[in-house]
Amino acid sequence: MAGDGAACAAPAGAVHVLGGATMGTLWQASVVAAAGTDVHALHDGIHACLDRVVAQMSTWEHGSDISRYNRAPAGTWQALPQPFFDVLREALAIAADTGGAVDPTIGPLVAAWGFGPGGQGGQPPDPDARADARARVGWTRVELDQAAQRALQPGGVGLDLSGIAKGHGVDAVVQWLRARGVSAALVEVGGELRGYGRKPDGSAWRVLAEAWPEDADGDAGATDEDGAQAAAADAGTGTGTGIGTVEDAAGPCIVVLDDAAIATSGDHWHCFEHGGRRYSHTIDPRSGAPVDHAPGAVTVVADSALQADAWATALTVLGPIDGLALAQARGIAARWVTRGAGGERAHASDAFLQRLAP
Repeated sequence: MAGDGAACAAPAGAVHVLGGATMGTLWQASVVAAAGTDVHALHDGIHACLDRVVAQMSTWEHGSDISRYNRAPAGTWQALPQPFFDVLREALAIAADTGGAVDPTIGPLVAAWGFGPGGQGGQPPDPDARADARARVGWTRVELDQAAQRALQPGGVGLDLSGIAKGHGVDAVVQWLRARGVSAALVEVGGELRGYGRKPDGSAWRVLAEAWPEDADGDAGATDEDGAQAAAADAGTGTGTGIGTVEDAAGPCIVVLDDAAIATSGDHWHCFEHGGRRYSHTIDPRSGAPVDHAPGAVTVVADSALQADAWATALTVLGPIDGLALAQARGIAARWVTRGAGGERAHASDAFLQRLAP
């Protein structure tokens, strides 16, 4: 991947690979551009898009809009930038759809478990700290004023949009590139990807989903197939279960992103062990603790990276039984990789199977 600020000249209709760092991870954009395109300007524009997301939604930035909201006095209405307001509204809608399996007010629990700014992680909080954090979490406490583009801080609410902000960042970059006439691109931020348009050879973007760290470079849950050794797609080769498909073995599969996005969540990448127990970094807001027996990976394909990002987290919390039933009923393209005595197995919704490369 090209370093931050690096770009190389290429012939007409070539794929220019740009990249850098953001949100504590890496971003990469494979952009199809004609000869003479100022790819340095494209790189800087992409990075500026992501910097705006950080300035609005990063709890790691003291001066960000989300940090300002979290510090605001109880009972005050806080004006929010339009993108922040829109993302918060989507996060609250998904919280309602999932019965609080995801919750944008989860910030106090994230801090209690040591996963937030300044946290050490790797150690469960004491019962009192956990109970205090749980008492401050509740998505129904947040009120939005659409006309004035503001949100109520009822007191003690700590927003955390880390389960949706990267996806929004990908969508923001795609929107910016399209507005500047870029006909095709594959954009990634920390494993959340969205592809649109066609590559110079006329083919759609293909990505390798659920690529474990030993399968491909980086910590992403999905990788551009062109830059990795893709295994044959194996979803749909197992036996039917009545709800999606269960495969005899789990492995990476190839998904076509034809104006679509993909995101992966799970404890294959993010977990810690303490006292002989494995803890996922995905917290269930309803229990106040990391998800018990979290799937190794949950991959979601959706029209936007924001939706894919948020639903991957939600379905990780709901698990392969309740989550798969919900995905099947809603037509959500989702795939779980779970662990068992016989090794890793995959469970996919019908909508996911339809997204696989032929």
